[in-house]
This record gives sequence, C-alpha cells and structure tokens, in this order.
Amino acid sequence: MGVAGGWTARVAAYNEKRRKDKIELARIKASAQTEQLRITQTSKTAITKVLARHDDVDARWFGYELDLATLIEYPMMTDLREPLTLAFHRAKVRADDLRPNHPDELLEPAVFAEYRDAVSEYATAFDAAEREARRRKQADFSPVERERLERARRLVAVAADSAATPAERQAAYRKARAELDGLIAVPPAASEKIERRISAALEPGRER
Repeated sequence: MGVAGGWTARVAAYNEKRRKDKIELARIKASAQTEQLRITQTSKTAITKVLARHDDVDARWFGYELDLATLIEYPMMTDLREPLTLAFHRAKVRADDLRPNHPDELLEPAVFAEYRDAVSEYATAFDAAEREARRRKQADFSPVERERLERARRLVAVAADSAATPAERQAAYRKARAELDGLIAVPPAASEKIERRISAALEPGRER
C-alpha cells in the first residue's frame, strides 16, 4: 500500500504540474497574441501617419505644380539645374514608386521602413528646396527677365479670370507662355489646368 500510495501521489503531482504548465502556456500564448495585436495596431497607426505625411508634402508641391502664378513667383521649384530642386524631385519619384496600392502592403516591417524613409527624405528635400526658392524668389533673373516674368504673371491672371472673354483668356495665355519660354519650366499639369478652364469657358456652365 505504501509503494502504491507513493506512486499514486507522484502521478497526481505530475498531472497537476502538467495542468499548471498547460495553463501557463495558454497564458503565455494569449499574452503573445495580445502583444502581436498591439504591434499590428501600432503599425497600422504608423502606416496611416506616413501616408498622411506623403499626402501633405504632395499637397504642398501641387501648390506650385498646379498654380502657374505661384510658380512664376518662386521659379526655382521646377528648375532641375538647381541641386536642391533636383534632389526634391528625385526623392518624390522614389516615394511615389514605393507607395503601395493598399496600406496593408506596408504591414511587412522591411517594406514599411523603406517607404517611411523614402517619405522622410521626400519631405526633407522638399522643405530645403522650398526654403531656398522662397528666399531667392526671382533674384537669379536679370532686370529684363524679371520684367518678362511680371508680364507673364499679369497675363496668367487674365487667363484665369472668368470675367474675361474666352478669346481674351486664350490670347493672354498664349502671350504668357511666350514670355515664360526659356525662363521657367512650366509643369504640364499647370498648363493643362489653365487650358481646361479656358476650354470650359467656351461652353457656358462647364467651367470649374
């Protein structure tokens, strides 16, 4: 009885230990799952932030790319002969290339890190180019060239003025482009925006 009782006690102790071990393993697994969920949620928050930062820099760039009058005031923003401008445009291309079609593609840490760093480089390069462009304005142009830029600015205002006739707007836009020729690299998007507005003016009710 003593031997049997001792064996039974050892089996009971072993089973109890296994039960406690299973409970502990379940607790560890649940804790790990909770931590993984926390990490995933944090990653999604980080993804949202970096995508928003990308959008913010894009919006600032569109303020130049789509607004010819602003670009005339700060022409360095499209002058790729300038190292800061070239660096900004290259950084933008890289960030745009790495931007995924769906945010979940950035859940992979290595993919996210590469995109995040590219957006950071884009933002930093844009800040540097914009600061210098706003400091210099039209200082790099001769007095004669600045007069051409001023004429172009006034003509662009007429081209964008809905109170002017379509013919006046078309003529003003053509003259503005002639004044800017050889002075400023006009982004296609800026040209298309004005041209669409002028074309829409030919049909009442269509202009936006």
